[in-house]
Formats: sequence, structure tokens, C-alpha cells
Amino acid sequence: MTTMLASDLPLPRLGRGKVRDIYAVGDDRVLLVTTDRISAFDVVMAETIPFKGAVLTQISAWWFRQLEGIVPHHMITADADSIIKEVPALQGHRASLSGRAMLCKRTTVFPIECVIRGYLSGSAWKEYAKQGTLAGEKLPAGLVESIKLEPAIFSPATKAETGHDENITIARMGEILGADVTRTLETMTRAVYAKGEAIARERGIIIADTKFEFGRDGSGNIILIDEAMTPDSSRFWGADAYKPGRPQPSFDKQPLRDYLDAERRAGRWNGEAPPPSLPATVVDATSKRYLDAYRRLTGAGLAIG
Repeated sequence: MTTMLASDLPLPRLGRGKVRDIYAVGDDRVLLVTTDRISAFDVVMAETIPFKGAVLTQISAWWFRQLEGIVPHHMITADADSIIKEVPALQGHRASLSGRAMLCKRTTVFPIECVIRGYLSGSAWKEYAKQGTLAGEKLPAGLVESIKLEPAIFSPATKAETGHDENITIARMGEILGADVTRTLETMTRAVYAKGEAIARERGIIIADTKFEFGRDGSGNIILIDEAMTPDSSRFWGADAYKPGRPQPSFDKQPLRDYLDAERRAGRWNGEAPPPSLPATVVDATSKRYLDAYRRLTGAGLAIG
């Protein structure tokens, strides 16, 4: 499979994120094309990761199918032939769509990342270890790294186009979106995470934390958008290797993070763009992590065609 750094389709492009290119399809639909770009520490790498875009798109499509009846979502189809049938202008661009494109309902996006943490890890652990808090709110004393949080903690964050997202309190989220919308988004986030965490655990994967985005469609309904419980938006751990009190091996871009951390410690990278070049071994190891996550979660090999 040829990797994709950026797409070029005959549709109006609405935006280009760290990973996805977004195109308008009329007034009420969008086409999301997930490239093989990869970012870490909020910096986009120059290299692409084989199969990454297809893994993210197809895991999200798989989850949206599992979530029918739990929450409404934006996916119309992730099948390339169905997309071309719906959008004839894309005739001749099947290779750019296959496996990595999703036709979706267009929404007005809420400017909040709905993060939910079932385990204490990552930036949440760093803040807790230093201050005993998460987003400034006190947590119980004596917690250890990677411990299961019961109940899971809803931990919203502001969305940053550039730079780092910022953890905020639920009260602050209410000031931004209003109390009713905030309650609805927390309820939907908890419902999706509960369903996803249970399904993943049956497959030997712990979803330690994840983040969701929501938007309001043309009828005023709040729906789940963007991606769902992928290795990019979530922290996946192997249930068989889980042991609280330490960091956990993960099925995501950990090989990339480890390499960049080493470059920073050695003084060869300052943590800002441009990033260092990635060795082929890091690219290959990262690609294998994404493919392994897909296989473990869905029980099938990645379908490209």
C-alpha cells in the first residue's frame, strides 16, 4: 500500500489537521480522508507510517457499527465504492479513498475534547504525582500510576489548533458550552466509553483513556464525530500484561514517543518543529503497533481494496 502524506481531491477542502484532510460534500456532508501523517508531542513528523490512515479509519468505522443504539454518530459510509456512488466527482480517485476515507454528516463542532480516564496515566498521572489533582481538582490520596479509576473520571480539555490541549474543569466546560450541553456530552462520553471498554476487554485490550468529539447536526441533534477509540485517540494496553504501579506497554505510537524522548534527552531535539528524522526501524515498529491493535480489536486483518 502506498503511503499518503496529503490528499488532493476535486472537492472544496475545509481544513487539514495533523492527520486528517476534510472536504465539503455539498452543505450537509463532509469527507474525512485519514492520511498516514503522524504527530507526537503536538509536532507532525516528516515521515509517514504505512497503513496508519487505514487503521484509524477502519477502527473508527468498526466502533461506529458497535455503538449503534448507544449514541448517534456521523458516519454515513467508509466504503470507497459507496462514497464514489454518493459523490460522482470522486470517480478516478478510488485509490486515494480506499480504506482511509469516510463520508460523514456535517456538524457544528463543540470546541471541547471529551476525555474520559478509566486509569491514571499520561498527563493525568504527571499532574497527580506532582499536585494530587487532575485539572486542578483534588483526587484521593495514595493512588499509584496506572491504577483503575472507579468510577472513570470525565476530564474535558480545550481543543488547540496548534500547541497543546489544556485540561479544564467540568465547571469551566459548563461556562463555555452551557450546563445542559455539558451534562449531555458527559453522559454520552460515559456511555460510549463503558460500551467500548467492555468490548475491548473481551478482546484482551484495556482502553485506559480516550477522547471523543461531538457536534450538532443540521437537525440540532448532538452526535459523536471524528474518530472513535483508535490508537491515536486512546491509550490501549494489553490486559495480560497489566500491572498497576508502573507505566504499561501500549498499542500505539510508543516506539515513536520513546525515540523522540531519547533525542530530547540527548539534546538533539528541543521538542518543537521541525522534528528529527525517523529511522526506518521506528517507522516499521510504529506501523506494526497500529496493525496489531486493529487485529486484536476487530479479530480480522486490515482490508485494503
